[in-house]
Amino acid sequence: MNDFTNRVREVVSRIPRGKTMTYKEVARQAGRPLAHRAVGNILSKNYDSKVPCHRVIRSDGQIGNYNRGGAEQKAKLLRLEQGLK
Repeated sequence: MNDFTNRVREVVSRIPRGKTMTYKEVARQAGRPLAHRAVGNILSKNYDSKVPCHRVIRSDGQIGNYNRGGAEQKAKLLRLEQGLK
């Protein structure tokens, strides 16, 4: 993995349960504020449960995709973490 990938994974691993960040916020915190598409690409290949990529959403508030079951599964996980049904 390259340095940016490692920084993205580190930022995402610190997102608390029940909270979200946007791809743009992750990119900024990882040191490349214009690389939000790269963040999405990195997370689309993530299968490490220590990196909760389902907590990263689009800037327009939409859920976005999820590599472990699609957008519906991502929304379900977010609702469960936020104490919703």
